[in-house]
Amino acid sequence: MFTSKANKIFQEVIDTYHVINTVDQPFENPYPKSDLIEHLLYRKCWIDTVQWHYEDIIRDPQIDPVAALTLKRQIDASNQDRTDMVEYIDSYFLELYQDVTPKEDATINTESPAWGVDRLSILALKIYHMNEEATREDASEAHREVCQAKLNVLLEQRVDLSTAIDTLLADIQNGDKYMKVYKQMKMYNDDELNPVLRGQK
Repeated sequence: MFTSKANKIFQEVIDTYHVINTVDQPFENPYPKSDLIEHLLYRKCWIDTVQWHYEDIIRDPQIDPVAALTLKRQIDASNQDRTDMVEYIDSYFLELYQDVTPKEDATINTESPAWGVDRLSILALKIYHMNEEATREDASEAHREVCQAKLNVLLEQRVDLSTAIDTLLADIQNGDKYMKVYKQMKMYNDDELNPVLRGQK
């Protein structure tokens, strides 16, 4: 199943990141571009993992305002990278299923396969960090119990989401569903579409 591969790669990314555990560490993709989907999944989860930690850092009440602004710019760039990677993954699926003729009664899904993958990547991060909290030795037993209960829900979510993604891909392959890729068309990064940026030209 596709999600078995995806979840394995996501865990690999998160484990690798936490060896050094800093947002400034160099990125190296162990999967060559010839292994396209593996390459894209690894890159996607790395972006998500770094951004997860950006979001932790920027919530420091003692953060220097200048540093916070710099970090906000990094988060904005990361969000754009994340969206781009989702579109690359959807393009992969479009090409993979390009020869499938949808059935006359085929329907479109509420989200594309890659946006489901995006949620799965974020879920892997939630599971990793909630597990840290559920097993943190310097935390109270009550804290660990609450976090373990949350972890159990997250693990159930991963099973359900993985099943839903695999089912969607099977439905597309069988012609029961069809997919489209809508570019996100974000406006705030565009010099022509953001009135603040346009006014500074």
